Amino acid sequence: MVYTKNGKGFVHDNIPSAVASIEKLAREHGFKVDVSDNPKVMTEENLKKYTLLLFPSTNNDVFNTNAQRLAFRRYVEAGGGFVGLHSVTGTERNWRWFKMMVGGTFDWHVPFMPFKVKVLKPDHPTVKGIPKVWERNDECYFTKEMYPGITVTMAHDLNDFEEEQQEEIRKRSGSFANYFPAVWYQHFDGGTVWITTLGHAKEDYEDPMHVQHI
Repeated sequence: MVYTKNGKGFVHDNIPSAVASIEKLAREHGFKVDVSDNPKVMTEENLKKYTLLLFPSTNNDVFNTNAQRLAFRRYVEAGGGFVGLHSVTGTERNWRWFKMMVGGTFDWHVPFMPFKVKVLKPDHPTVKGIPKVWERNDECYFTKEMYPGITVTMAHDLNDFEEEQQEEIRKRSGSFANYFPAVWYQHFDGGTVWITTLGHAKEDYEDPMHVQHI
């Protein structure tokens, strides 16, 4: 299921493009996709139908009730899969368990601009076909409250930004020095989680390399 609900605040215009990209992948690879922005789909019985839940650039509170949050948590604990694209780290910022499940929570991003991303785990399927140093136009996301269970597969190159960005980057990068996590996965509370902070532009979801990534 692709879940597109957003809370109050900024809503990315890339969401329809991401949905269309996933639906195209479904046609090409023979899997089924349901798309919803209705929190009422978050029941234990309904979620049992899905191999994974994908949140494309969601932001702020995306559940209306704690019962919906509990159903989502039980889905993950029962072995469900979760995929989060781009701004997903800004989702459910006041729910500690969700933030740990995602791997952290949004802190700040560098404005949309060219920069480099370094592949750290070349054997992972989500970096197949991607160069060891991936040059792209995107937003470099910084995450706080990072959970130590994540395995980072790609990292932002912090040396690749303009001097005017460096002071703020030093504030936000914490104990990280030259690189900061951009893409990661983890096995959390029974579930499997994969997060990419890349993919701000609508055009990314028509780019074969980015589509291969997701």
